[in-house]
Amino acid sequence: MVTAERFRQLALALPGAVELPHFDRASFRVNKKIFATLREKNNIAVLMFSPLQQSVFCAFDKTIVYPVPGAWGQKGCTIFELGKVKQSMIKDALQVVHEEILAKTKTKKR
Repeated sequence: MVTAERFRQLALALPGAVELPHFDRASFRVNKKIFATLREKNNIAVLMFSPLQQSVFCAFDKTIVYPVPGAWGQKGCTIFELGKVKQSMIKDALQVVHEEILAKTKTKKR
């Protein structure tokens, strides 16, 4: 089980990560791009994967890790029910999305 506060600590421990508000939730960004959001009242996080990475994490257990309904989910946005997922999985998932965002922003700078 992961609490909202522990999720926040893990996200902010990543190099260059900052927390900013995003509508009714907290967002975590690197190079001005969102890699995750946190809805504390529901203890739910959304991570911004590539569709390929999304399929890998959703294969674990589709009842606790699943695509956001609609177009955002088709693009890789993935819900994690924090109260049901292990900390090691969240830590790995955050590392993956953080690295994906860094790779995309480095490519765009060239």
